[in-house]
Amino acid sequence: MKIGIASDHAGYALKEHLKSFLAKKRHKIIDFGTDSADKPADYPDFAKKVAQAVIAGRVERAIIICGSGVGASVAANKIKGIRAGLCHDTYSAHQAVEHDDINILCLGSRIIGQSLAQELSAAFIKAKFSGERRHKKRLDKIEKLEREN
Repeated sequence: MKIGIASDHAGYALKEHLKSFLAKKRHKIIDFGTDSADKPADYPDFAKKVAQAVIAGRVERAIIICGSGVGASVAANKIKGIRAGLCHDTYSAHQAVEHDDINILCLGSRIIGQSLAQELSAAFIKAKFSGERRHKKRLDKIEKLEREN
């Protein structure tokens, strides 16, 4: 799978770790920045870049990492067509794809460690949208909200 990945300075080290982990799993990784943990970087800038890549089809899914994951999630969800989910447990990481068809996983580098981040990323990537009628109906309502605002 082609996966976009991005972070701010707080998420840089975890981003680099996940890039290596995912590449070993034979995924194609496209890094949308940042390129350093040492200089401040604003998560909305990187959330926008990777979210636009998802919308354009340059990547199938994406992972965004900031300190808590909250800011990255808020920023990514401002992009029409993005369904970003902040997940810090494996159930949410796969269930959010299966039921809510999320296309971006948000992680908090100050909340979780490398091992859990690997598990979450693997669960997110492996999961498939169920396509069940009840879930499609809810996604239709979300899309309607996007059109109305």
